[in-house]
Amino acid sequence: METTSAVRSKIMRSVKRENTKPEIKVRQLLHSLGYRFRLHRKDLPGSPDIALPKYKTVIFVHGCFWHRHAGCKLASTPKSREAFWGAKFNANVERDARNYADLTSMGWNVIVVWQCELRDLAAVTSKLTDAIR
Repeated sequence: METTSAVRSKIMRSVKRENTKPEIKVRQLLHSLGYRFRLHRKDLPGSPDIALPKYKTVIFVHGCFWHRHAGCKLASTPKSREAFWGAKFNANVERDARNYADLTSMGWNVIVVWQCELRDLAAVTSKLTDAIR
């Protein structure tokens, strides 16, 4: 199905930045495990989705499409305007790497939870508890 520029623009505007379903799922999981956290700390590089100051740990809940999860089928590339999308995705990946490096240099532990990983909550639970402690 071919989409017009106006339709594509409307779709892209509807993509949320904060409080996405995957992010809420991770927050519910952390809360059920007894962790307390802060959301979207603007004072930290990359404004992490979740910050656990007590453990000096931040969690980014990334969509596979926008943040280019390597080897994931959800990280497809649109057929139209491939040069635009390539540049956009490269900028996202570079910005993420810069933010992770900045946070690490500040002494924060960085965890990335991918959207596709949330299909297996037991594995995500294990990943989070191992990384936080």
